[in-house]
Amino acid sequence: MTRLLVRGFDIRKGYLDSVAQARLIECLRPVLKAAPPFRPTTASGKEMSVRMTSAGALGWVSDRGGYRYQSTHPQGMAWPAIPDDILDIWRDVTGLEREPDCCLINYYGEGSRMGLHQDKDEADFSWPVVSVSLGDDALFRIGNTTRGGKTESVWLNSGDVVIMGGPARLTYHGIDRIRFGSSRLLPKGGRLNLTLRVAT
Repeated sequence: MTRLLVRGFDIRKGYLDSVAQARLIECLRPVLKAAPPFRPTTASGKEMSVRMTSAGALGWVSDRGGYRYQSTHPQGMAWPAIPDDILDIWRDVTGLEREPDCCLINYYGEGSRMGLHQDKDEADFSWPVVSVSLGDDALFRIGNTTRGGKTESVWLNSGDVVIMGGPARLTYHGIDRIRFGSSRLLPKGGRLNLTLRVAT
């Protein structure tokens, strides 16, 4: 494992080996079946290029009503529990007793991206956000705590983990593009990004 520190983002390259990555995919299958990924829209009505779902007591949703956490999937069912293998990552990299109440799961297909944004729908920004990359490579862009200014980019590979805490917690970040087909982890290609959050 190699550790990079970029503008306060703690990037653990190669944190998960191939066996651990495959195990996470297996434990995610029942989650994705119980809470099918959906394509959200922004408050302005624009459809996002990623598909998403969640696990945990709360899930993050976006629609014309705005951005928020809620206890049910848009189809009405409760979110499934966060698998222990995923919680183990949080426990190991944060050392915190408090556990996340949301694991947001984003799927990036060919051509998907995520514009620069802040994670600021949580109640308390003192808790970190932990991001896990699975599947295709993604170009991760890191900005500043305000919009504009110079940015830096890092390629995230399958098995990389990023901890966003402290000054980096409200730093703008996003995914410019993925290298579709660069990984064989997902049978149909693409990238899964898991972000563990304390929402309440």
